[in-house]
This record gives sequence, structure tokens and C-alpha cells, in this order.
Amino acid sequence: MRITDIRIRKVSVDGKMKAVVSVTFDDELVVHDIKIIEGRDKLFIAMPSRRTAEGEFKDIAHPITGTMRETLQNAILAKYEEFLSQDAATGARD
Repeated sequence: MRITDIRIRKVSVDGKMKAVVSVTFDDELVVHDIKIIEGRDKLFIAMPSRRTAEGEFKDIAHPITGTMRETLQNAILAKYEEFLSQDAATGARD
């Protein structure tokens, strides 16, 4: 399964959540609402989730293997860094 598109929506409010992402696989399946979170030491992704009746959050969609999670996270964070660079360059021209 190939990642064919990653779209970043920056969160404008200061806080731990830095952006919300949509990832397209094989130009046929999209997963929305993946979050980029600022952790204690580094950025990481949080998969889309919903709150259960008990108040817990359960992932709606998630990678099955650690390898896929790492591949997905690396691709998303690389695109986020690119997004920030482009955002800074555009802001510098204004």
C-alpha cells in the first residue's frame, strides 16, 4: 500500500496539537483526522479516534504493524516539516 497524498491543516491555536492530517493510500482510500501532537521529546501522530460511552478514546483506524506505523509517521512528519518551511517562506515575503 502506497501513500499517494498527505494534506496538512495547521492548527492555529498554541497547544500540543500542531496539525490535522489527511492521508490518501493508492489514490483510493483516505484517512482523515490524523493529528500531529507535540510530545515531551518529539512530534508523533495520533490516529483518528472517538470517545466511548465509558469516556475512553478508541482508534477508528490504525496501522496493524509497527513497521506501517513508523512508515506512516515518518511520511507525515516529513510532509509537516516541508509544510512549515513553505509556511515560513511565504510568511517571510508578506
